[in-house]
Amino acid sequence: MAPVDAATRWRLLLVLSAVGLGATGVPQPPNILLLLMDDMGWGDLGVYGEPSRETPNLDRMAAEGMLFPNFYTANPLCSPSRAALLTGRLPIRNGFYTTNGQARNAYTPQEIVGGIPDTELLLPELLKAAGYVSKIVGKWHLGHRPQFHPLKHGFDEWFGSPNCHFGPYDNRARPNIPVYRDWEMVGRFYEEFPINQKTGEANLTQIYLQEALDFIKRQQAAQRPFFLYWAIDATHAPVYASKPFLGTSQRGRYGDAVREIDDSVGKILSLLQDLRITENTFVFFTSDNGAALISAPKQGSNGPFLCGKQTTFEGGMREPAIAWWPGRIPAGQVSHQLGSVMDLFTTSLSLAGLEPPSDRVTDGLNLLPAMLQGKLMDRPIFYYRGNTLMAVTLGQYKAHFWTWTNSWEEFRQGIDFCPGQNISGVTTHTQEEHTKLPLVFHLGQDPGERYPLSFASPEYLDVLRRITPVVEQHQEALVPGQPQLNVCNQAVMNWAPPGCEKLGKCLTPPESVPEKCSWLH
Repeated sequence: MAPVDAATRWRLLLVLSAVGLGATGVPQPPNILLLLMDDMGWGDLGVYGEPSRETPNLDRMAAEGMLFPNFYTANPLCSPSRAALLTGRLPIRNGFYTTNGQARNAYTPQEIVGGIPDTELLLPELLKAAGYVSKIVGKWHLGHRPQFHPLKHGFDEWFGSPNCHFGPYDNRARPNIPVYRDWEMVGRFYEEFPINQKTGEANLTQIYLQEALDFIKRQQAAQRPFFLYWAIDATHAPVYASKPFLGTSQRGRYGDAVREIDDSVGKILSLLQDLRITENTFVFFTSDNGAALISAPKQGSNGPFLCGKQTTFEGGMREPAIAWWPGRIPAGQVSHQLGSVMDLFTTSLSLAGLEPPSDRVTDGLNLLPAMLQGKLMDRPIFYYRGNTLMAVTLGQYKAHFWTWTNSWEEFRQGIDFCPGQNISGVTTHTQEEHTKLPLVFHLGQDPGERYPLSFASPEYLDVLRRITPVVEQHQEALVPGQPQLNVCNQAVMNWAPPGCEKLGKCLTPPESVPEKCSWLH
């Protein structure tokens, strides 16, 4: 983490002291809202160039705040990126990876045995020291077994699910995913919380919106600083939207979901304005990974970037990102700071007047100097896929040490992470090593990663001289965490979650048979 100089820290204290006073007259730190989308691409918002211009509220949020065009996830898949956001640490450090194969994407389906380790300190746990009340709305995805419950890792409230809304299942070979309120389930997807796969109709986004609005009102009435982690999943397949939004987008059902999300964000920001707490509330909007182009053209857009979810090309890793804090962050600004979801951990702690834990490596930067003062901080972005460092970006240049989309076998079956974007020697279907002579792209001139620099050019040699020591230092100091995504077991699925007995929803698990998880790509 880059140090913040004394002058910057002092100016920040002045800002925070002016933000608001609690009921006791003691300066109150700002509320924090992190709005995390699911599989939403860089090119899905009008402000990023989406031609249908169907996101007026998010576009206005950007006009009133700060846009980050160079903002990255920590992994091209959902669970590891969420673990990175909430810990401020790369998945290779916090355990959200697998060693069952090289460069394999792994996540937390309901047969996974692992989850977020107790040794990891999550953002809501740390914010308690500053008096914050924390709520997660939507998808947790850091493990569904009792020891991984979000309320055991710092959150005070939860409404949502531990896993993706896949289904429906027959509750015999596989149970439907539960929906929780706090400690106990209150139903299951496709049962009490229906999703019509044929029409795409579901009321979940409206439910998640109401949970957010109610939480904000309650905490404001109690004059308590709050942290709201709004992790909704309407843009993850199977995509859904409520009836008033279905059929309203030029982009099909995915566009319907985006329009409903945009409308919901507008309502959240309007409530903050109605409560007159905008100058005391920091809001950040982003996504967990790039759009899932495997479903193209029925899914999202990654704009000009190569490939999508599951890959470490720009389309899988670069995310839409907007910071909004009226009266604090200057309106209508664009920051070219290289940012990461892990920075939201460190930035949130700084807003609360807290420091990151000193007993571990934190990968996230404090972005407040970039947001409040327009400063740019030099830092690398590391692109991991499973246990393998695939690439690094430093400044305008990106170096690939490994390239791989997915296997030829999968590709021939129609599984394509880069539809319409085959680039010889780049979008490879075998794992190709480039550690001796990395493929280097100038992302400013070639955002689509189509034209690697010539190995013999002075520009290439200069980039290599700058990137090589950064990578060597990172790899020499790296201490990987214990991998959490290696073992699966049908018996640990959501057969009998807490609260199932009250609803008559308990199911009988099969015999326990632990086995190595199989991760194909």
